[in-house]
Amino acid sequence: MANKVAQSPKHILEDLRAKGVVRDGMTVMAGGFGLCGIPEQLIIALRDTGVKDLTVISNNAGVDDWGLGLLLETRQIRKMVSSYVGENAEFARQFLANELEIEFNPQGTLAERIRAGGAGIPAFFTPTGYGTMVAEGKETREIEGRHYVLESWLRADLSLVKADTADKAGNLVYRKTARNFNPMMAQAGTVTIAEVDTLVEIGDIDPEMVHTPGAYIDAIVVTKSEKRIEQRTVTKREPAA
Repeated sequence: MANKVAQSPKHILEDLRAKGVVRDGMTVMAGGFGLCGIPEQLIIALRDTGVKDLTVISNNAGVDDWGLGLLLETRQIRKMVSSYVGENAEFARQFLANELEIEFNPQGTLAERIRAGGAGIPAFFTPTGYGTMVAEGKETREIEGRHYVLESWLRADLSLVKADTADKAGNLVYRKTARNFNPMMAQAGTVTIAEVDTLVEIGDIDPEMVHTPGAYIDAIVVTKSEKRIEQRTVTKREPAA
């Protein structure tokens, strides 16, 4: 098996930029939910390439000073395909000022559109959104007495994902809820780069524990994650007697 370990996020993104994979106007998928399971160092490296007019598919856009919020600050994102935008004031400001195009999706529909893209399924029917604004302009159909909306797949030129552990062949293991959108996005990208905390040798991961097979991964980078907390919640302690 090929060794897919890249030198650094900066190195792999600059290499892909030179090859024309990373380019203006491309579509990018970025894993994560809030700040949980985001490919934070790859996002920084993508920002530093200077590419613009990006369409970014992600559940949300992180927060104002971290994650995809960094790309919003530099106005490199033209369009977001998302489900939730509530934690990013700059996201909301650009949207309300008509400076950012947004395609909103019910969260389950967004997840299934991405999964369909990775599975090679160009469209599917779902009952979610029927009779609402979500269904406007879309084909609808009644099946066995229930109404459905036709939704199209989502695919990306580049998928950036985050995993806990990888071997040198690119087999990935995610950690608990940090798995979120990452596995399906890994499969839906023409080129997929994984950012990981821990690298092991080929054969060190039990095949039964692999969440994303290395066949979907083009390169991996080992980083030290800052693991920021999106909303810090603490318990008030009473002073000692």
